[in-house]
Amino acid sequence: MLATLRQRNFALLWLAGLISLTGNWMLSVALPVAVYEMTGSALAVGGMLLASTLPGILFSSFAGIYVDRWERRRTIVVINLLLAVSILPLLLVRSPEWLWLVYVVSFVQSALGKFFTPAENAMLPLLSDQKLLVSANALNALNNNLARLIGPALGGLVAPLLGLNGVVFIDVVTYVGAAILTAFINVTSHPGKRDLDAALASRSLLKEWVDGIQLIWRKPNMRILFLLNIPPAIGESVMYVLLVPFVTVVLQQESFHVGGLMSAQALGGLTGGMLIGWLSLRMKTSRLLGYSALAFGFVDLALFNYSQFFSGVALAYVLIFLAGPLVVMVGASFHTLIQTEVADSHRGRVYSTITLTRSSFVLVGIALTGLADEALGIVPVINVQAYAYMLVGIGALLLLRERAMNHAPIPAENVG
Repeated sequence: MLATLRQRNFALLWLAGLISLTGNWMLSVALPVAVYEMTGSALAVGGMLLASTLPGILFSSFAGIYVDRWERRRTIVVINLLLAVSILPLLLVRSPEWLWLVYVVSFVQSALGKFFTPAENAMLPLLSDQKLLVSANALNALNNNLARLIGPALGGLVAPLLGLNGVVFIDVVTYVGAAILTAFINVTSHPGKRDLDAALASRSLLKEWVDGIQLIWRKPNMRILFLLNIPPAIGESVMYVLLVPFVTVVLQQESFHVGGLMSAQALGGLTGGMLIGWLSLRMKTSRLLGYSALAFGFVDLALFNYSQFFSGVALAYVLIFLAGPLVVMVGASFHTLIQTEVADSHRGRVYSTITLTRSSFVLVGIALTGLADEALGIVPVINVQAYAYMLVGIGALLLLRERAMNHAPIPAENVG
């Protein structure tokens, strides 16, 4: 881990991400609370989720095509600045009449994120030694967990003192700070600019998007990874919808334990970020994905069903803490496999296609949860999360080949 962070350019991107994500988590706590206090409606809060999900369906695939055309460092800097400007309208929100503005900001922030995420994911392999790529992806996941620990706590402290406006101001500062740090990266990461400019000029966006999908489908490992991406999208949306009733109805606990359990998983994720660098040197990446996904599924199954045998919430904290490092391993190994399979010139559109797929199936999961909950009950439905990751684990262990593991990304001339 320390060897990875000693790489100056990667460290700058990593720190920028940590600062920006911390601000995001602060706002993710303060904004839903503010909306609920204004309206007294959970449906109004649900509207925020819908507004932030739609851009994934509308823009994800084409966003990646633009990312493949643009210099990625500049893209990340500009998007951070646009994110800072785009949340300023929240300062105007004072009453339910302004709720539409919350939805607009949620939509715009999510839409900008569809350009930011593939740019960051596609740039990361260029900032890290290939032998440290799994560790670099693990540190990226570690970022998420650190921000998830720090951000909600800060949001909970700042919101009562300074209100929503105070949290918005801090989030603006984090975006600007992230933009400044990224600007100091001295790697030009445009994928094959001199070789691709002429070709890109004559190709339509639709043609490039089709190329990205064809690339996924032509390569056996990418085809499998693309399909394995679907079950967790459904499972995670089920978990999102049913987590609160699971805690309050099934475990019969106060709702503040929802936040406590999220923090416990984030804390466990920190240990996973430290452990995965060691494991990646001793285990093939596809095996790491398979075993960690399978273990995560079994831990989730225990978490969702232990209340049939034991009472209390203590065991839930233990189990979700254990799930933390496993989900980090799943995410880091999944990204590493994609990055080693796809040339830099195509990574942006591949990531965007994957994001589009995930967003679509998140909506499917939410819809299915709403229909199935009353008919089947909370526990049988929330178990879908566990089954989804078990399926990923089995699929990775049985279907992924080892040809492309643990070597540099495929050169652009060998793709397509």
